[in-house]
Amino acid sequence: MGSDVPVLVEFWAPWCGPCRMIHPVIDELSQEFAGKFKFFKVNTDESPTIASKYGIRSIPTVMIFKDGEKKDTVIGAVPKSTLTTSIEKFL
Repeated sequence: MGSDVPVLVEFWAPWCGPCRMIHPVIDELSQEFAGKFKFFKVNTDESPTIASKYGIRSIPTVMIFKDGEKKDTVIGAVPKSTLTTSIEKFL
């Protein structure tokens, strides 16, 4: 990943209830940190090779990358404050 700003990737699937709970939180954060962070969603059903490459065992899983390296992982439908704290570590 060649990005000049840190990248947050949410691994999810359409059948995952907790994923639906965390989607609006991720969308809010993408607005709040626009220009400072990039946000992507990876559907693990459509992209199983990407999910297995990063060892995704449960969803939702949020990973933060900086300079192309995985820096942080948050698993589960966590509160917005937890994700905000993770994001702010890499600004």
